[in-house]
Amino acid sequence: MLSVIPVLAGLFRVVQLLGGPELIPADQRFAGFPLPLVVHIVGASAFLIGGAFQLVPRFRSKHPGWHRRAGRVLAVAGLLVAGSAMWMTLFYAAKPGTGSLLYVLRLVFASAMAIALVLGVTAIRRGDVAAHRAWMIRAYAIGLAAGTQVFTAGIGSALVGTGELQGDLALGSAWAINLAVAEWVIRRRRGPVPSSRVVRAGRNPASAGAPS
Repeated sequence: MLSVIPVLAGLFRVVQLLGGPELIPADQRFAGFPLPLVVHIVGASAFLIGGAFQLVPRFRSKHPGWHRRAGRVLAVAGLLVAGSAMWMTLFYAAKPGTGSLLYVLRLVFASAMAIALVLGVTAIRRGDVAAHRAWMIRAYAIGLAAGTQVFTAGIGSALVGTGELQGDLALGSAWAINLAVAEWVIRRRRGPVPSSRVVRAGRNPASAGAPS
């Protein structure tokens, strides 16, 4: 649900760049060289929508072949998102009203997303499913921050007012919130096995290795 707003906004922007109607306000920063923006939008749409299914345990266990094939595509899409985000931060003019803090945060979290994806792929190649899942959850949380920023920006302006620093902090808090939730999910899944599951596993040894 968090991905709906940024995905729709991105698709409206692509339609606009292709000569369609201005469904959202025009942004002249992208007019001269829109390719990185288009790569970012297409990659983010695929990563956010497809990644949601990758993280659902029941869907993943029922469709392991799809999970592996889609995972390869989405890992590339995620790297394109991170790379294009860094390119746009470095070479496009800053959005009016944003400051140096947001500039640094965008570079830091885009780099962190790319690193998490590489570590996630490396982990599954060596057979470490737990590490793979953890790093992919972190990467997805970072990518999903654009949706969370819709809320943190509005809440931040209502609570502390508008301004360059306040806006940067409100947008930056979205990455912190998403990663905090991601770490909670990761640690919850690493918790002790409930006693009822231990009993069942003891009665049926074959079930001990079955995915939860």
